[in-house]
Amino acid sequence: MKNNRILFALFLIYFVFAILLNSVGTVILQVINNYGISKSSASVLEGFKDLPIAAVSFLIASFLPRLGYKKAMLTGLAIVTAACVAMPVLPSFATTKLLFFCVGVSFALVKVSVYSTLGLIAADRKQHASIMNLLEGFFMVGVLSAYWVFGYFIDSSDPLSRSWLQVYWVLAVLCAVTFALLLTTPFNEDMAALPQGRSIAQDFAAMLKLFFKPLVCVFVITAFLYVLIEQSVGTWLPTFNNEILKLPAAMSVQVTSIFAACLAIGRLSAGVLMRKLNWYPVMNACVIGMAAMVLLALPLTHNVVADPNISWSSAPLATFLFPLIGLFMAPIYPGINSVMLSSLPKNQHSAMTGLLVIFSALGGTTGSLITGYVFGNFSGHFAFYLTLVPISIVLIMLYFFKKAVDDGGGGFDPSAIISGQH
Repeated sequence: MKNNRILFALFLIYFVFAILLNSVGTVILQVINNYGISKSSASVLEGFKDLPIAAVSFLIASFLPRLGYKKAMLTGLAIVTAACVAMPVLPSFATTKLLFFCVGVSFALVKVSVYSTLGLIAADRKQHASIMNLLEGFFMVGVLSAYWVFGYFIDSSDPLSRSWLQVYWVLAVLCAVTFALLLTTPFNEDMAALPQGRSIAQDFAAMLKLFFKPLVCVFVITAFLYVLIEQSVGTWLPTFNNEILKLPAAMSVQVTSIFAACLAIGRLSAGVLMRKLNWYPVMNACVIGMAAMVLLALPLTHNVVADPNISWSSAPLATFLFPLIGLFMAPIYPGINSVMLSSLPKNQHSAMTGLLVIFSALGGTTGSLITGYVFGNFSGHFAFYLTLVPISIVLIMLYFFKKAVDDGGGGFDPSAIISGQH
């Protein structure tokens, strides 16, 4: 019963942050309209979110067990509650940047703590993977909800309307409720205790040493590239829908929920597939599928004519086809995460998650900035065609990741670990 309460709290935390983190694309579209911000300037919002994630993870992940996972999560929730209140009270691009800065700092505290707490309550590797599956699936439900929650508050008839800011009152209440639930939930963090007599500097050095293991090094590079691709598509898809496919602002955001739904379906269904098939050929097939969707869908987005009476039934085919790339993306990131975390002792989960969060954040920022620059200075078509470059590199890196697992993975079976596909 106690573990169920902890899991519910963790799932709700991840749901809240899924909405906040994945609202960047929607908010970029709105600040361009509301505050007269250029595309390249608006793209820095991804950096305000991701760079603090990387920096805070780098600084605190190695010794977070000393501070306490519960305290870290409570701190993160308190910060984002205040930031959400500030959005409608002090509406400006500066406040928006502050919001995502706060979300970044908080998510660094939360993700390291959540992943590490799962390691404490999972009885074995199969249960660990199963819980991860549910957690990531619930995260994608939050992502999916974000597009509809924000879309409900957007006034498509008036691009200058700031009614969308009222969504932050709802999010502030949700954060506060989650804070109260977590505060009243008992935690036992004894198993996460670090070796006695080791200094904070030694904890930090131990985290850095992890990176130089071949398996870990290849893993973080693969994670970096994957997130670069996912954030490039997810962040700029609402703007692509609006400007290239000529959809209304609210519909542009809501249609992007197809991408999130495909990620959710892909991650949850991959668990069934992985019980019967080896992870490596499945992931290779997924990467090739991603490239195929880019090459198939993008040619259909050229020469789209604006239709003032457009609806879901009359939208261009590419509106629904391109987001299906999420089905192929889905298994890659949670799969490699399961392999890595399940191969380490519990007191190293925090440090390893720290490295994962750092490189994921850097990948997200890099992807968004590159796509925003190319979108603004060349074209949206070229910006999305450019994703073929990191997709190709991921295919190569997966080979080296498998080789590192086979050579130095400690004899564990990756296909068994990710049978639940978190």
